[in-house]
Amino acid sequence: MEVVRINSLTKRFSDNFSIDNVNLSIPEGGIFGIVGTNGAGKTTMLKCITGIIPFDSGSIYVFEKSVTDMGSSINRGIGVVYENSDNLFSYLSGQEQLEFAGEIYGLERKTMLKKINNLLEYFNMSEFRHNLIDEYSKGMKKKIAIASVLLQNPDLIILDEPFEGLDSITLFKLKKLIGLLKTRGKTIIIISHFLAYIEELCEEVIIMNKGKIIYQSKTDDISNRIKNEMSKETYLSLEEIFIDLTEDENEQRNLENILWCLESKPQPI
Repeated sequence: MEVVRINSLTKRFSDNFSIDNVNLSIPEGGIFGIVGTNGAGKTTMLKCITGIIPFDSGSIYVFEKSVTDMGSSINRGIGVVYENSDNLFSYLSGQEQLEFAGEIYGLERKTMLKKINNLLEYFNMSEFRHNLIDEYSKGMKKKIAIASVLLQNPDLIILDEPFEGLDSITLFKLKKLIGLLKTRGKTIIIISHFLAYIEELCEEVIIMNKGKIIYQSKTDDISNRIKNEMSKETYLSLEEIFIDLTEDENEQRNLENILWCLESKPQPI
């Protein structure tokens, strides 16, 4: 079954394409990676999938239902962790935020509190549960955002830059948790600039640039992609492919200009 199917999706902001005729199919029960340069359209596509913003043309189906027809019910069964933890209330404590999320999901209180305790303990947040979210670091906010989503036990989990701001221990725990969620049949979409983590965790990846999908592959096949037709040299990593496909053709000239800036010193007044 396709959890997400996107057909000829187009989204414009003013005169610019943010999403330009994108087609994509994401199957059930796997970990799917989306990478791209800043402004490539990754987060815009996420917001179209979850119904946060309308799109200009094309169609999106989630769990085989049209996003356009689902309206406010689109987020049922979908858990989203946004890059800047925008779904958190800064004037609440971590505990209050999680209880609020649990009530929205309709959890029975005893079950909800047990889930909250387990999640806070896993993310080493128990001692900070009564601190205001406004006082949290970026990484601590990320932990609460992830915990809020997991309370719902969604079938589709979308993580937008989930690794940013996390310490080494939490990174290890999050990667382990993502693998565990997959074994439970969850479908996980990860949007990230951390290419090594995408290659490590995901079974399939796409690279977006200027609103288009310019590359799609199983991560296991990355090392089989030919880099040089003459020598038959292959790519060593997703990062190599990413740089090769997205690097500006004027990059060398830009680098030379930067070096000139560093050599030029202002005269003292």
